[in-house]
Amino acid sequence: MLREVTAIRYVTPLREGGSLPGVVEADDLGTYVVKFRGAGQGPKALVAEVISGELARRLGLPVPDMAVVQLDPVVARAEPDEEVQELIKASAGANLGMDFLPGALGYDPVAHPVEAGLASRVLAFDAFVENVDRSWRNPNLLIWHNALWLIDHGATLYFHHNWPRAEAVVHRPYKWDDHVLKPYATALATEGPALAARLTPSLIREAVDLVPDEWLDDGGKDAYISHLTARAAEPEAWLP
Repeated sequence: MLREVTAIRYVTPLREGGSLPGVVEADDLGTYVVKFRGAGQGPKALVAEVISGELARRLGLPVPDMAVVQLDPVVARAEPDEEVQELIKASAGANLGMDFLPGALGYDPVAHPVEAGLASRVLAFDAFVENVDRSWRNPNLLIWHNALWLIDHGATLYFHHNWPRAEAVVHRPYKWDDHVLKPYATALATEGPALAARLTPSLIREAVDLVPDEWLDDGGKDAYISHLTARAAEPEAWLP
């Protein structure tokens, strides 16, 4: 299971993203960027964050540590923004926190060239989870301690927004024309198949099993495992 902590102070909202995540301090003395279950995307965004983020971690890609953050709305009672207050009230209970990376910079593809192997592995990973949110307009990458970090995977796995059609799109190709790391991913021909070979059923199950049951809909964990295992079995369909 994911580590579980309790929020003790709501620090500030982060207005860069549409889901209005917030910086929260927890009882383990850690600081987290919290994605709230009451946001417009609902718990499915949290499910995608866990599955994709934990798959990325197991594939050796840099992702901030995650934890389930138990939230009592009283921790944000001093927040003056009514929109934030409503979001917090709608998010009582289990939410998803990611380690806050203090001083991290937003990724600039000109200022921060990425080594070909890493860029190629990130692109191949994004192709597998169908990440539509890694473009030059919105990279969802940070530079922290001079290293690249992957964040914000709530828009991945978008097959789960339409379960009746999920089987039909299991081998859907990935549109990578505007992927922010495309210019650097010159080792994709070798790194892509190598990464795909590591997407074993047991690896996929490990990541899916970390999702709290209360965030799942009628599809359940088995539906995610089945879809992702079938997709992993035919990388030639989705690898760029």
